[in-house]
Amino acid sequence: MRWAEETGPQTASLVKAVMEGRPHPEQGYRSCLGIMRLGKRYGEGRLEAACTRALAIRGHSYRSVESILKNGLDRQPLPEAPPELIPRDHENLRGPAYYR
Repeated sequence: MRWAEETGPQTASLVKAVMEGRPHPEQGYRSCLGIMRLGKRYGEGRLEAACTRALAIRGHSYRSVESILKNGLDRQPLPEAPPELIPRDHENLRGPAYYR
């Protein structure tokens, strides 16, 4: 965790998400070590940007971060959040009270 924090806050958040996403933290060690090694190959700045994108798309894995870096997606701006597909307030929505 300290190594990830040295790289940046997004990297630390991703490492934390990987560790918490496994039933036992020991299962996430290899994945986290792989993610941190990507910083040596691509640079810490690119790793931080890739972790930002991985968190945005919920890609909490080594493969997601590696793919982002290989394809140069870390250098592209993050897409805006997609619009909500179903509006919450609509005249045709009945709501939970209808089904009581």
